[in-house]
Amino acid sequence: MAAPIALTIAGSDSGGGAGIQADLKTFSALGVYGASVITALTAQNTLGVQGIHDVPPEFVGQQIRSVLFDLAVKAIKIGMLSVPATIDAVVDGIANFDGPVVFDPVMVAASGDSLLSENAIGALKTKLIPRAHLLTPNLPEAARLLGVTVAKDEADMEAQGRALLALGPKAVLVKGGHGEGAEAVDLLVSAQGVARFAMPRIPSRNAHGTGCTLSSAIAAGLAKGLPLDESVSAAKTYVHAAIAAADRLDVGHGHGPTHHFHAWW
Repeated sequence: MAAPIALTIAGSDSGGGAGIQADLKTFSALGVYGASVITALTAQNTLGVQGIHDVPPEFVGQQIRSVLFDLAVKAIKIGMLSVPATIDAVVDGIANFDGPVVFDPVMVAASGDSLLSENAIGALKTKLIPRAHLLTPNLPEAARLLGVTVAKDEADMEAQGRALLALGPKAVLVKGGHGEGAEAVDLLVSAQGVARFAMPRIPSRNAHGTGCTLSSAIAAGLAKGLPLDESVSAAKTYVHAAIAAADRLDVGHGHGPTHHFHAWW
């Protein structure tokens, strides 16, 4: 039986912990063949982002057309899109794709470095978010998209999830990893209601790429034909274990990556 195929459209992390590299590692760890479209190159390590080089938008579109023409892609994960022209190229490129699209609105790296130009936010909200089957913002990203303060509790998270749902995606997963408390709580908000996913919070500085990894893990589940709620639950379990095993990697001097292959080594 052929392996399910997922496509990631995102930026490259030269340090290997986030972006395209994290996405492909996640797909592989979860038994999904990964294809990739690179939207930007970053000069990046565990200490921060030293530079960003955007791929020409027309070439981003060409990569998408090449992959979708030949490969039977079952799900798409979209990550870093730093400028409006790239957003346009992606929206055009996936216009005829009828499978699930998971959009992780990457705005700021774990180091605090901005990965999104301010003038790109409007394009995300009007052109790409309405195309998504699932939007996966963390707390700062949800607040920035809405122009409000960061959610302080689950009631705020739900309210912001509903506000983001009004922008047009089929569902919104508001991620609580940046919150406080004994549990890391994510809320899945859709027309069917709100589902709560919680795991014990793991204190670790080695959580670089967790957002990329979670959204890719969800896309992997969808590529395998799992329903959305099951894909989210399985992805959260996978990421929790990857964070728990992250310290044994000992990569870099700053915010290290999660351990995508924790089940094997």
